[in-house]
Amino acid sequence: MYKISTPESVGISSSKLKVLAAIADSAIGAHAIPGCQVLVARKGQVVYYKTFGHLNYDSLEPVTRGTLYDLASVTKVSATTVSIMKLYEQKKLDLHATLGTYIPWVRGSDKDTLHIDDILLHQAGLQPDVFFYREAVDSLGRPLSYFFREIPDTLYSVRVADNMYLRKDWLDTMNLRVVQSPLSLPAKYVYSDLDFIYLGQVVEQLSGKTLNKYTADNFYKPLSMYTTTFTPKEKGFSIANIAPTEKEKLFRLELLRGDVHDPSAAMYGGVAGHAGLFSNAYDLAKLYLMLLNGGNWNGHHFFSRQTINLFTGYHSDISRRGYGFDKPEKDNATNGDPYPSVYASPETFGHTGFTGTCVWADPKEDLLFIMLSNRVCPYGGENMLLSTLSVRRNMLDAVYKAINRKKKTVVRKKG
Repeated sequence: MYKISTPESVGISSSKLKVLAAIADSAIGAHAIPGCQVLVARKGQVVYYKTFGHLNYDSLEPVTRGTLYDLASVTKVSATTVSIMKLYEQKKLDLHATLGTYIPWVRGSDKDTLHIDDILLHQAGLQPDVFFYREAVDSLGRPLSYFFREIPDTLYSVRVADNMYLRKDWLDTMNLRVVQSPLSLPAKYVYSDLDFIYLGQVVEQLSGKTLNKYTADNFYKPLSMYTTTFTPKEKGFSIANIAPTEKEKLFRLELLRGDVHDPSAAMYGGVAGHAGLFSNAYDLAKLYLMLLNGGNWNGHHFFSRQTINLFTGYHSDISRRGYGFDKPEKDNATNGDPYPSVYASPETFGHTGFTGTCVWADPKEDLLFIMLSNRVCPYGGENMLLSTLSVRRNMLDAVYKAINRKKKTVVRKKG
C-alpha cells in the first residue's frame, strides 16, 4: 500500500474528484475498457490512485494497484525521449545532427541526412510504420516456419510471443526494411513509429547499451520504478499481475499477455523505441514527478530544468509537438475538439498510447494525470469507444475542475 496525501493538502477538492469514478464506471459499462488505473498528483504528492473494473470482460480478475499495463506509445516519451534528453545533456548527441552521424547502416541512404530534431518532431518524412510481420506470415496470417520456431535455440532466439521465437538474423533485414521505406515530402507532420525505432537505436549506438538496460540504469532503478520494464515476463513478473491486450487473429494467434501488443516491437524482441514498456501508474508517476520537479527526485539529479523546458516546449510551425513529447493543440481556446483538455496550459506535455494509456504533466499547475487501460482487450484496435466517448479527456477535464481556485474579492468603494 502506498502513502497517498489528501487532495485538499494540495488544493484539490476530493469531492469533485469523485466524478473520475463515474467516468471510469461508465466507460467500463460501455465496453470501452475492461478496467483501468487512474492517478492524480499535484505539487509532488500523489493524491488519487484508484483502480476500476477487471483485466478482461469476464470479470474474473480485478485491476489492482500492482497491475502492469502495456504502455504502447507512452514508451516513446517514458523510455526513448528521456534517454535522448540524457544524451543531449551529456553533450553526446546534437539535436541538429543527421541520423547517419549516429547509425552506421543508414549512411548512403536517403535516411542518412535526416535531422534528429525533425525525427523527434515527426516531420522527417518517415512512413508511419513498416509492418515487419507481414512477410513472415502466410496468406491466412499464420507464422511461417522459416521465420519462427516454437522452441528457442541459438538461431531462433528472439521471443515474439508464447512458443514463438524469431530467427535473430532477421533483425538486420528488419533494419534494412526501415532504411528502404519510402520518404514522404519533408516539412510535413506524419506521426511515425519509425521515428522512434530509429531514436531507440541512436540511444543504443551512443550508450553501448540496449534501450531496456540504458533506461533501467539511468531512470527506473534510481527512481525505484519497480514495475516499469520491457519484457516483464522475462523479468519474473507473474502473468497474473499483467493486463492482457489483444486476442490476435493474425500473426501471433493468441491472447497477448506480458508480450508487447505492438507487432513491430514484438519482432524486435519486445524492446523498441516506440513501444514495449510496461508499468503501473504509481511507478510511472515517479518519472513525471521528477520532470515536474525540475529534474530532481529523492536526492537524485537527472536533468537540468533547461533541458526539460527545451524538450517539452513547442518546436514546430506545422504541428503541436515538442521534442518527443506530445502537447496541447495550440488553438485549444477556440478549437471545438480541444486536446488533451481545454484547461491544459501550453506548458503541458505527455503522450497517449494505442492500448488505452495516457500521461499528462502540466508544470503551470504542477499537476500530473495518468490513466492506464487495455482498451484493445480482447477485440483489438477496432474498439474505438475510449476515443469516441472522450474518456481520457473527460477525466483530465474533471481533474482540472477539481482544483480549488481562489475567489477574487471585489472591493467596492463607498459613495
